[in-house]
Formats: sequence, structure tokens, C-alpha cells
Amino acid sequence: MVRRGFRMAVIRDLVFDCEQPASLARFWANVLDDYAVAPYDDAELQRLQDAGYAGPEDDPTVLVEGPAGHPRLWFQLVPERKDRKNRVHLDLGASDLVSEVERLMFLGAIQLHRVGSRVTMADPEGNEFCIDSV
Repeated sequence: MVRRGFRMAVIRDLVFDCEQPASLARFWANVLDDYAVAPYDDAELQRLQDAGYAGPEDDPTVLVEGPAGHPRLWFQLVPERKDRKNRVHLDLGASDLVSEVERLMFLGAIQLHRVGSRVTMADPEGNEFCIDSV
């Protein structure tokens, strides 16, 4: 239903439940073009210290930012391990699929299977994603 004068919802953040937010955030920042782990300023470092965390590596919520207008990625600590297939996953595109799959594996991804040109992979914590030629 569209209401006059109101904007429809937009995707602001994609949230990953994970065991190691800092390392998984770095993985995805390296996977995606123009994405980076958000810098920690003095106020953010103080917030971590006040909450009893040693520093960014122990942060239970790590933000990865991309180009303006693109969704941010949040990585949040959860106590349980992933034990089933994702119900939602990211689909990535690459101009050189073979080289990109090799690069992703070097970063820590594993290849699960391939159907045609679509490769299904998993990040270091087992979250599935696909990559295909563009």
C-alpha cells in the first residue's frame, strides 16, 4: 500500500549475527568494493572501555560502511553458532568470476558448490553467499 506524502521503507543496514564481529567485519570489508570498517574515534574507544571491552577487536557490534546510498553492514555478537542454511543471502557479481572466487577463498571463504556460472560460497563463519559473472 502506498500512502501519499510518505516514503516507503529502504534498506539501511544488513545485520550479521556472528561469533567474532571484528574479524567477520574485516572479511566483508575486503570482499566488497568501496566498503571499510568504520573508524573508531576517541568517543567510540571510550564507549568500549567504559563497557569493559579492551578495544575494537573485542567490540560486540562492528559497522562496515560503503558508498553513499548503499546499505551498511553490521556485525553483532551472538552466543549461538550458525547451524542451518541462511534464509537470506547476498548475491555478488564479478567481472572475472574465476579470479574473484580465488580472491575470496584467499580471504577465508569456502566454495560450497557451483551451478553454471553461479558459485555458492560461505564466509569464515559459514554464512552463505553467491557470486556470478556480471
